[in-house]
Amino acid sequence: MLADSAAVDLARAAAQEEAGSERIGAHVGVLGEDEVSVTHLFEANHAGYHGWNWAVTVAFAGEGTPLSVSEVVLLPGNEALVAPDWVPWEERVRAGDLGVGDLMPTRPDDPRLVPGYLESEDPAIEEVSREIGLGRVRVLGRNGRLDAADRWHGSDFGPLSDMARSAPATCGSCGFYLQIKGSLGAAFGVCANELTPADGRVVHVEYGCGAHSEVEIDMSVGIPVSDVVYDDAQLDVEPNETAQQ
Repeated sequence: MLADSAAVDLARAAAQEEAGSERIGAHVGVLGEDEVSVTHLFEANHAGYHGWNWAVTVAFAGEGTPLSVSEVVLLPGNEALVAPDWVPWEERVRAGDLGVGDLMPTRPDDPRLVPGYLESEDPAIEEVSREIGLGRVRVLGRNGRLDAADRWHGSDFGPLSDMARSAPATCGSCGFYLQIKGSLGAAFGVCANELTPADGRVVHVEYGCGAHSEVEIDMSVGIPVSDVVYDDAQLDVEPNETAQQ
């Protein structure tokens, strides 16, 4: 009874009452729910809902009772276009997404930060904090510093970049290299050469470019210039000019 033509007609009527007769397509399947109920599937003729089905669950309470409709819902099928799984905003944000006027609060449990009243595990920061007597609610912890170091090391201004591999020397020996303070200072600094793409950027001590402060070019070689050669045999001379000569 749950799968015969009468049950299909009952299910279709329920779907049409919910969505309208023009939006209910062909009957495309039956799903057994349990011993006393099944779900009939109908194509959904809705714009933008390709592959979706109207699902109507029909139940039978026993001998002497008519079939009844339990629920009518619109469900995605195997080929339906559905929205991607929800991802919290703090997990969707990527580097460079922050624009002018945007606010991007950090999570209370951000693993990169630790409470400011605890030691930051960076002796240089602790020393400065004691000197000026000021503190912050949270400071960058070990995990945060390691994340930054990995990110900077693999960036366009790290030692593995194409520019660094072709450079004549590294930033560690360059006069434009400004070492940063703290535990990251052993490996990173800031470039202060306005003629380079790294100007104002955090660079690795083993990064380098062609604008190193100690780069020298042998100017004595000069630029080779070929001699100008004239081929007299190719000159056209008019007869009257020959007679005058």
